[in-house]
Amino acid sequence: MEQINVLSKKRVELIDITSQVRNIVKRSGIKEGVCYVYAPHTTAAVTINENADPNVIIDIQNHLSKLVPFDGHYSHAEGNSDAHIKTSFLGCSKNILVTNGDLLLGTWQGIFFCEFDGPRNRKLHIKVIAG
Repeated sequence: MEQINVLSKKRVELIDITSQVRNIVKRSGIKEGVCYVYAPHTTAAVTINENADPNVIIDIQNHLSKLVPFDGHYSHAEGNSDAHIKTSFLGCSKNILVTNGDLLLGTWQGIFFCEFDGPRNRKLHIKVIAG
């Protein structure tokens, strides 16, 4: 298992981590299996989506903010309930197939760390298992 450190610069930010995860898969030497990407945080998520057009990420951020606004009159006193809800929507982990020693992603797909309560220094755990 390896760890990736991610430094977010904004409160809400989707950060492309595809190349970092891909490098871990290559270093593992595993040719066929599964790569697990896990964020051990309650206000940060992991998603897979298009990484060719940056407007897709902007649209995702904007629509999530409309669905779950920052000032939604929540009960949680810490002031970051929207971040917890957005994280629950997207999930804290993804499993990606590994084939021929590389991530099996579609042409336009990338892996994103989703910060919803930044800026912060975060970590992701990556585990590649043969299978």
